Order: sequence, then C-alpha cells, then structure tokens
Amino acid sequence: MTTVNITAENFESEVANSDVPVIVDLWAPWCGPCKSLTPILEKLAEEFEGKVKVGKVNVDEQPELARSFKVQSIPMLVALDGVDVTDHQIGFRGEGAVRQMFEKAAGE
Repeated sequence: MTTVNITAENFESEVANSDVPVIVDLWAPWCGPCKSLTPILEKLAEEFEGKVKVGKVNVDEQPELARSFKVQSIPMLVALDGVDVTDHQIGFRGEGAVRQMFEKAAGE
C-alpha cells in the first residue's frame, strides 16, 4: 500500500513518530478535485517510497483531526516532519506543484 489512512487513533504512530516526512492529504469522497489528486499522490508515494510517506485524512470521518489542521478548503496537503508543518497547499494545483512538495519534503 502506498498511502496510509490516518485517523486520530493512529496519527501519533503514523505521522508524529514517522521515520520519514509525511505528506497528509485532507480530503472527502464527495470532493471532485480530491479525486483528481489521488492518482498523482499514489504515483508520487510510490516514486518517493522510503523518503516520504503519504497519509490520507477523510475530513468527514475525522473532523477533530481536520480541525487540528485548520482545514477551510479541500483538498489540502500538509507536509510534516514529526509534528512540525514544513509546507502546505490548498486546492488542486496539478502534478508539478505536488511533486515540488514531495521533493522539498524528501530534501531533494
């Protein structure tokens, strides 16, 4: 599996204590741009495997977690190193912008 489903219950183990930076995708099943972003995230998750982890947070199922990221619009990507936010993007900006975020997170 290239992406991990992030919940309030596994946030600490999957994100806060991750050995590699984590890019968290805050999304919802009814969000069209979120659906467009998914194949790009899966492709980059595979490409950057071992360097960057990709976690997905369904904002409808995890409202507390969404609030902790101050989500106002989705899709929203947040890059984390431990619990420190290092980068974020709001909206669907295409593969180039997402790739830059992965490269920055991976230190490339």
